Amino acid sequence: MLEALWDKAVGVLGGRPGTAGDLAARYAEAHRGYHNAEHALAVVRDVELLAAHRSPTDRAVLVLAALAHDVVYDGRPGDDERASAAWVVERLTAAGVPARPVADLVLATADHLAGDELTALLVDADLAVLGADAERYERYRRAVRREYAHVPDEAWRHGRARVLRGLLERDPLYATAPARDRWEARARTNLAAELDSLSDRP
Repeated sequence: MLEALWDKAVGVLGGRPGTAGDLAARYAEAHRGYHNAEHALAVVRDVELLAAHRSPTDRAVLVLAALAHDVVYDGRPGDDERASAAWVVERLTAAGVPARPVADLVLATADHLAGDELTALLVDADLAVLGADAERYERYRRAVRREYAHVPDEAWRHGRARVLRGLLERDPLYATAPARDRWEARARTNLAAELDSLSDRP
């Protein structure tokens, strides 16, 4: 599925198919609890939903960025996004497609700040899980914790709380109106509930 989506988007941009390389293998790495193929496909789905009004070219660029944004994931914020951007430059250059627009979108997922609409659409799709129903959010929360199983509980509580507070302080949380309509209220409820849970001692 990942390679098929890649080839379709590359084709829209006039490039050569069959250039996804190790895309699927990377997303199948054993250490990934949340940042796996299921997540990449969800971001593709949500960005296509949010970007329905954009041109086919823009949508193809967004799909490629969604597929590539976590292709390198070692739990090192910033470094992972830079490595993923380098990966997509190599793959799209091989496909004969301009790589910089896609790489710039991938880099923007490091801080989830958007300076233009295309970036906003991708960032909002990447954060869509925050506005999921309670059951899906709990699966997300547990999956992320598994990815950081090497981090002691107390350090995890402090670090995760800092992340959650940063998200809750964003006003609005989502950059685009469609994303706010779909996910903002539920996301704030989920984030606040998780933050409260971190203050509980076992």
